[in-house]
Amino acid sequence: MAIAKFVAALILALIALTMLQTMVMASHGHGGHHYDNTNKFGPGSLKSYQCPSQCTRRCSKTQYHKPCMFFCQKCCKKCLCVPPGYYGNKAVCPCYNNWKTKEGGPKCP
Repeated sequence: MAIAKFVAALILALIALTMLQTMVMASHGHGGHHYDNTNKFGPGSLKSYQCPSQCTRRCSKTQYHKPCMFFCQKCCKKCLCVPPGYYGNKAVCPCYNNWKTKEGGPKCP
């Protein structure tokens, strides 16, 4: 009987430690995010002088380079953020993602 109580207490302690480790890892940004490096891509991650080079990267594969650059730089200067990649990934930068045109479409490329 005493051994059964000891084993049950040991199992509960292991479960508690596992839960604590999970909470600590989540609080430090290791919760399975696609882009863990929020300092590089997240809101406010850029200075305004970095916008042209980041927009050149973002717009490099589009056939509409001039409008892409114009709107990207406008968005970057407002949000101080340009999402990673050439397309998509806007959730990394909520300001960039949520800025809409008068018609309700996305303002930022």
